[in-house]
Amino acid sequence: MHTRIRHVRILATILMLTISGDGDRIMAGAQNHAKPDNGKVIDRAEAFVDWATATPENQGMRSAKLEALWADLKARHTSGFVVIRNDAVVFERYTEGYTRTTKHGTASLAKALVGGTSLMVAMSDRRLRPDDRADKYIPQWRTDARKQAITIRQLATHTSGIEDAEADDLPHTKLTGWKGDFWKSLAPPHDPFTLARDAAPVLDLPGTQERYSNPGMAMLSYCITASLKGAPDPDLRTLLQHRVLQPIGVPASEWSCGYDKTVQVDGLPLVADWGGAAYSANATARVGRLMLRRGDWNGKQLIDAAVVQAATRNAGVPNHSGLGWWVNCAADGSRRWPSLPPDAFSGAGAGHQFLLVVPSLNLIVVRNGTLLDANLDFNAALDTLLVQPLMQAFVAPAVAPYPPSPVITKLTFAPVDTIVRVAPDNDCWPITWGDDDNLFTAFGDGYGFAPRVPEKLSLGLAKVSGPPSRFQGVNIRSETLEQTGNGAQGKKASGILMVDRVLYLWARNAGNSQLAWSADQGKSWTWADWKFTSGFGCPTFLNFGKNYAGARDGDVYLYSPDTETAYLPADHMVLARVPRYRIRERAAYEFFTGLDAHGEPLWSKEISQRQPVFTHVGACLRSQIVYNAAIKRYLWWQQLPGTGKEAADTRFAGGFGIYDAPEPWGPWTTVYFTDHWDVGPGESATFPTKWISRDGKTLTLVFSGNDSFSTRKATLQLNH
Repeated sequence: MHTRIRHVRILATILMLTISGDGDRIMAGAQNHAKPDNGKVIDRAEAFVDWATATPENQGMRSAKLEALWADLKARHTSGFVVIRNDAVVFERYTEGYTRTTKHGTASLAKALVGGTSLMVAMSDRRLRPDDRADKYIPQWRTDARKQAITIRQLATHTSGIEDAEADDLPHTKLTGWKGDFWKSLAPPHDPFTLARDAAPVLDLPGTQERYSNPGMAMLSYCITASLKGAPDPDLRTLLQHRVLQPIGVPASEWSCGYDKTVQVDGLPLVADWGGAAYSANATARVGRLMLRRGDWNGKQLIDAAVVQAATRNAGVPNHSGLGWWVNCAADGSRRWPSLPPDAFSGAGAGHQFLLVVPSLNLIVVRNGTLLDANLDFNAALDTLLVQPLMQAFVAPAVAPYPPSPVITKLTFAPVDTIVRVAPDNDCWPITWGDDDNLFTAFGDGYGFAPRVPEKLSLGLAKVSGPPSRFQGVNIRSETLEQTGNGAQGKKASGILMVDRVLYLWARNAGNSQLAWSADQGKSWTWADWKFTSGFGCPTFLNFGKNYAGARDGDVYLYSPDTETAYLPADHMVLARVPRYRIRERAAYEFFTGLDAHGEPLWSKEISQRQPVFTHVGACLRSQIVYNAAIKRYLWWQQLPGTGKEAADTRFAGGFGIYDAPEPWGPWTTVYFTDHWDVGPGESATFPTKWISRDGKTLTLVFSGNDSFSTRKATLQLNH
């Protein structure tokens, strides 16, 4: 029951769902309720008692696809399969002997349901922290050179380096020595906890690589239990019962854990968290719902929301792991499940016991049974036989995160055959209006405009002159700015701005980002001796008019996804400001922390105090923002994660959102939203303020689609 769960590292940037659609569409708002077949509308604020029921079509899914998926799953020894969306069961099937409330062995799914969940409760109670050294709770490790360096985070993410109690070529039932004893439930000192503590060796430097480890999870249980000394619930079983499962309505008959045993070691009542649990589909789904809602149940915060978010996002370790949960996004941006949105997380166990949670889709899926396909890798089988077919059942995967604009009623793009493309084999193209009436821009991973530079640059500078109908581009050579290195290996421009005849440029891929400036129109540059190292992994400037003319105040504004890399989508965008005369000074920057009671922005000098200025769960990526002075609206273009199996990135397929607001901090509304534009938008786009008409209604989108400097006319229809 405890076969190893192996990761599939999929080095791609396919981030969302396979879609069916009819090209461009403008969508706004998110679904805030489920409408079951009995006519009852479930408002999110209404107290949850039990799942409603709804047809798949009522919740944006296809019955035929789900029926086909069930037929295949049933043939592959599936005993239960439940799909829940918007708090409504849209599909549910069981084989004989099983119902929604029948307990089923979870195997290593217990690592999430028992280990991960109890860890979150203890973290919420401030009893331990992820970066605590484990020897704070395990005195025996304080004299072991390697074990004393292990942290709670590493135990919870299979990166502690502790050897597993299994072998690739043998089932654990045939193992001898400490590995075999680990599974026999022997009395101390041959119990699994003591063996994990004293006998299991550390094979890797802690934190350096993934090594799936059941003993590592045993020691996580040990540490959590040690942290509970003096607490009302001294062990994991009673902690889960009183703090989680009873409050969310799971009766005792629907769950058990720890092989129904408690092992006393050094005065600690230890409960297994690596396996040995049995949960009904209902119990598993309810835990999934609690995680989806970030610890909230009917308005009561059972687990701190920030703790749930931290545990169900990548923990900053070299695998696809949160704290006790598997997550879709690794720290390097790779996806465990390429067809799922990046915020998806899961738990899984031997025999393909599976809980999948996708917050951005308000989706919970439970599967129980035995192994789906013994000839496939564990995760490959889940991906091929369950996840991908499930995602193909969705009708419309993407919904705009904000309501329609009250000012701009429609945005129309000129026909595809009017698109102008120059400077092929280049991307990025942030752009600003210079004091000499030219546009300054930067290109990445290419050779710039013709005549091209002789070597491929990850960061090069160019100047564009003329109107959008007959513009010309020319490269600007600068030894102090130009960078080399493909992809993430080279610095690239994410934002550019001219203020008071000085060009400023933000470079991403610089850990996290770094500022440079030029006082001679791009010929020579100075790099700041500081960098942002928390958030602001892909910053861009808010652009006003020529040489920053028409700015709302004396500040310069800076936006970024709240992540440390340009390759990993975030849940939020963040905002900073700096006086226009002090852009070069790190100490002069202030960070948006929210709005006061009057809707005015609040700011802090501390970057750690930053709060979202824009939220789109799992979909905040690269962006550019400008001010349309004629209509007094800020226009923010944002890349959406790539959609569909054909789109490894958005150069050749994919979509974007355009949002507007009356102030740099909002409130944001949707001007245009599509997850599948009629051409590939590329990874960056903007409306140069020089190319916005005097009445503000005619604009030109500069975008990096097809890895070119591409332009396309756009027209706004206003609400007069």
